Amino acid sequence: MGDIYGESNPEEVNCIDSLSEEGNELILFNDNIHTFEYVIDCLVAICSLSYEQASNCAYIVDRKGLCTVKHGSYDELLIMYHALVEKDLKVEIR
Repeated sequence: MGDIYGESNPEEVNCIDSLSEEGNELILFNDNIHTFEYVIDCLVAICSLSYEQASNCAYIVDRKGLCTVKHGSYDELLIMYHALVEKDLKVEIR
């Protein structure tokens, strides 16, 4: 997916339009390990994103270094966080 350090000061980008921006964000970070398809499949299966949304997220993460993939309550995002970590993806809840 490219190198997170390729750009200086990567800015955070939201790759989905959320109807409810309840408090917390699930942030996906870039790595040099996983393919676009792997990341897209994980986001579709775990975060219930459409293929197009997940593709956009993967592209933004590759270009900017990170991307908000989901908004919601901490408890809701924590479930997704653990599932994505199990898939060896770099994520954080803010």
